[in-house]
Amino acid sequence: MELRVSKCPACGSTDFRIERLGCNNCGTAVVGNFSVSRLATLPEDQVAFIETFLKCRGNIKEVERELGISYPTVRSRLDKVVANLGLGEDEEKMTRVEILTALERNEMKPEEAVQALKDLNE
Repeated sequence: MELRVSKCPACGSTDFRIERLGCNNCGTAVVGNFSVSRLATLPEDQVAFIETFLKCRGNIKEVERELGISYPTVRSRLDKVVANLGLGEDEEKMTRVEILTALERNEMKPEEAVQALKDLNE
């Protein structure tokens, strides 16, 4: 069984260094200091989401169908991944223009757009 570690079990840090790499095929081992990709520090549920997002080639409508979730939920999950990777802005809410564009493209249901617009005022 393969163990996937995304944070330190003792302190919760995601600042890792790998000191030994081993090949599952031939058994060769390399010892040294190797860095870890930021993607490797994502929690399991976010990795699964990103895999689905990539499988759907970034098409949010397809991600909605694949996962059975709404546009705002897809957007929220994507925003959380972006934030966890340190790639985004602090603001996670959609802009009014993004909401209206998503509605126009049928990427959001009207009631979802109304809720998203209300959320902007909070």
